[in-house]
Amino acid sequence: MMSLFPLARDATAAKRAPALPPPSGCWRLAWQRPGGGEASLLITRRSALANAGLLLALLVASGVYLALGSVHLAPRSLAAVLVGGGDPVARFMVIELRLPRLVAACLTGAAFAVAGCLMQTLARNRLATPGIIGIDNGATAFAVASVVGLGVSLAPPAMALAGAATAAAITFGLTAGGGSRGYRFIVAGIGVGAVFGAVTQLLLARVDMDTANAAYPWTVGTLNARPAGALLVLGAGLAVGLAMALQLSRALSLMRFSDAVAQGLGSRVGCRRWQVLAVSVLLTGLAVAVAGPVGMVGLIGPEIARSLSCPRGVPIVASALAGALVMVLADLLGRVLLAPIELPVGIVTAVVGGPWLLWILLRPHRSLA
Repeated sequence: MMSLFPLARDATAAKRAPALPPPSGCWRLAWQRPGGGEASLLITRRSALANAGLLLALLVASGVYLALGSVHLAPRSLAAVLVGGGDPVARFMVIELRLPRLVAACLTGAAFAVAGCLMQTLARNRLATPGIIGIDNGATAFAVASVVGLGVSLAPPAMALAGAATAAAITFGLTAGGGSRGYRFIVAGIGVGAVFGAVTQLLLARVDMDTANAAYPWTVGTLNARPAGALLVLGAGLAVGLAMALQLSRALSLMRFSDAVAQGLGSRVGCRRWQVLAVSVLLTGLAVAVAGPVGMVGLIGPEIARSLSCPRGVPIVASALAGALVMVLADLLGRVLLAPIELPVGIVTAVVGGPWLLWILLRPHRSLA
């Protein structure tokens, strides 16, 4: 009988063999597991550098955002306020007025951009963002309905979530025969968005001026005087949505291929598609409940992230950072460009995002596959 000891010695030698070098363009992080054995993680250098660069740009933009406005603050005064000192006027301007608005800009921008990245990957098309396929308009219509008073007791965040889910369900239902990919899905979403947009205008036309003014932020997009409770709900929802999106990162990478290829590689395409849609609806509804329909961020943020990150993966973290950066810069521009007149952030992003959308349409390749 053949002895098993040589095989045991071979297995022991294989365990002690040095690890293979990481692929080109990657870093390998290895650590010992508590129960024994080694675990490792591959990090793409380009994506890591892109995330670091976007984070640094966001920090710089945040500092400029807090310093500029109707009252300009010197860097020394801003630093004194941030560490707990400074004069009362500067503290009021930064802590009470600008810092909550900056937090709202970062949270909503990240939520819109991550939702856009997920929807683009799901549909394999860069035009399939929540703003273009009608999810933003659905959330807006339901939020406005809760504000103008139609006998509905739910708060705007809950109504915005319901509206986003309704718009997504209608769009997917209309394209049940063609799936969630291709221009049929986008055209159906545009039609659904147009219907919900008309519903919003009808609701505003049938109420008094004061009520219409109260619902106005949910029609153009603004970050002025956002309620703290909505920000807390959005922050919690963004944390949950980011965690779920990162957990689905491998399935998202496989979704860029055909369904047959993804299933052959072990992905449950139908289940994963509904999970991605649920995360997109969650992030979009909560972001609209805070800032209104700032849809172009879901188009610009993922495009910036995709151009900077590794093309092999889905840039979820980079999209969140890029979306937050775009929202912060857009709101800063709206505050200082025509001061003391303030432009809503939704108008600024629409002016910037319109040419960007035309550029994407004129490019020869628009698929994410």
